Amino acid sequence: MQRTETPWGPWEPAALSEVVRLFSAARVPWWIAGGHAIELAVGHSFRGHDDIDVLLLRRDQLAAQQMLPDWEWWAADPPGTLRPWRAGECLPPSVHDIWCRPGPARPWRIQVMLDEAEGDEWISRRHRGVRRPLRLAGARSATGVPYLAPEIQLFYKAYGTGEKDERDFAAALPVLGGEQRRWLARSLHVAYGDHPWHDRLGR
Repeated sequence: MQRTETPWGPWEPAALSEVVRLFSAARVPWWIAGGHAIELAVGHSFRGHDDIDVLLLRRDQLAAQQMLPDWEWWAADPPGTLRPWRAGECLPPSVHDIWCRPGPARPWRIQVMLDEAEGDEWISRRHRGVRRPLRLAGARSATGVPYLAPEIQLFYKAYGTGEKDERDFAAALPVLGGEQRRWLARSLHVAYGDHPWHDRLGR
């Protein structure tokens, strides 16, 4: 298990199987996100991870408290502060990141991310002009694990790309279909303008 130190305590990310077990009873849509989502899309693991992300729609945010009733939940209030997330509290649009751990003396284990939606449409929290039908926002692995669609995950990774983001893009590119590539190229242009990935998406 990989351990990372932070100013707010250590991270020891939960195993994918543990996260799936904890969220399997949720009655709302949820998806594994981040680098794990890319690996699920590709079909195999290819790098380490400092955390594990679960994506919920903002309208379903309280499902995180229901799935982890005995845990601590802390909301990441911009810029760069954590505060306890009270039971039943609906977080404002400025908060889209929640850290979760089994108790105050335990490492952080799961990061819950919140995204926007209107009706049956997913909306990027980075640019409201970037949208996707909810039916296309995720997929399931061969073992039934729900994960965020790779084109959406890559859209988020395209902002301020680092080494791991470039590695994820290179790994996911071969599994993207033509429509997924076109959506990602359009979305990158809408949100970021010219982007280094545009040429490779067009091949």
